[in-house]
Amino acid sequence: MKTYRKASAWLAACAVSLCAAAAHAGAIDDLKRFNSDTDGLSGGFSQTVKSKKKNQSSSGSFQILRPGLFKWDYTKPYRQTIVGDGKTIWLYDQDLKQVTKSDQDQTIGDSPAAILSNKSALESSYSLKEDGSAGGIDYVLATPKKNNAGYQFIRIGFKGGQLAAMELKDGFGNQTSIRFRGINTKPNLSKGTFKFVPPKGVDVLSQ
Repeated sequence: MKTYRKASAWLAACAVSLCAAAAHAGAIDDLKRFNSDTDGLSGGFSQTVKSKKKNQSSSGSFQILRPGLFKWDYTKPYRQTIVGDGKTIWLYDQDLKQVTKSDQDQTIGDSPAAILSNKSALESSYSLKEDGSAGGIDYVLATPKKNNAGYQFIRIGFKGGQLAAMELKDGFGNQTSIRFRGINTKPNLSKGTFKFVPPKGVDVLSQ
């Protein structure tokens, strides 16, 4: 009887371990499926940036058309629009009535916009591994292959196979946490969506 109970307990422990492993083993698969199947993306987001001096929260919506086209509209606490049209990144600050433009290839780097708008950006520059679950979200940990990368690490989270979160820590120790909502992987987007024309009367600066 004791032997039977020990065997049963051992089998139960193995079953629990296998279930836990299965639950945590799908984030990389979710990421690869997301990259292979997703040509367009839209939704809402909330973002928190933590630095040594202060924390700053913002929110808004975004649209992405792969490869290389994106639009992020920040509505709180300030109204800003960031557009990548494939060649130029436009940053429009409505309160300041100012537009800043820069070369997209030189500026975008390993930013969240770059990673989400380019299917191969993450795997080409980072090593990937499963990083557990929190709040029902399964995470992939991406660590840079080169020492001069813009981020110390990036975590991408999936919930039910859908993109749910990103967490990033840059070279200065600042941590950015993004939560996505209302994700649509089949949005009706065209290249014209990402054409930006500076409004009349605003200052246009080049970087």
